[in-house]
Amino acid sequence: LSSFFFVQEEEVICGLSVPSITEEYVADYPSIVDRFFTKYYFRRLNRVDEDFLVLFHSNRVCLIGLAPTHIALKKGVKSITFDIGNLDRSQNQVKGKGKKGGMVLQDDSILALITCVDGSEYKVPSCVRGKLVEVNTNVVDDPKLLEKEGDGYIAIVLPKPENCDKIKKGLMSPDDYEKL
Repeated sequence: LSSFFFVQEEEVICGLSVPSITEEYVADYPSIVDRFFTKYYFRRLNRVDEDFLVLFHSNRVCLIGLAPTHIALKKGVKSITFDIGNLDRSQNQVKGKGKKGGMVLQDDSILALITCVDGSEYKVPSCVRGKLVEVNTNVVDDPKLLEKEGDGYIAIVLPKPENCDKIKKGLMSPDDYEKL
């Protein structure tokens, strides 16, 4: 049976020894979010405990989610819906490279409604101006995903290239956010 077990052989590429992935595991390796996204935070005026996380990718794709300090996460999320009354964000259909057909959003456009265990409701704004690419319907089935950074995003928004610098200036950096 020993012939069926995995035996690591030393591999050399361009004269350099390649480390074994089974033996060289790095426990504190940065997550996908930390490696590929820049974190920003969005706070609406006069709403202290309703902060939002904007993960900005280098290709200008933005993931919108709840900040870890959001009051809805502290109270416990019962449900989330993308049906905000006059329209359903989950019905958004985009096509092609330019994401044609995507709903155009302002930074204060409502993406979703979150209902907490105690019955209180919170509106989730888009936080950035751009086109709605998709909403994360997985959080409807499992609201606990909202607690996970990266997996718990609410929506993907694609801002215009010329607006990216202006959008970043309007958001808070992690250092500025921690000072509050």
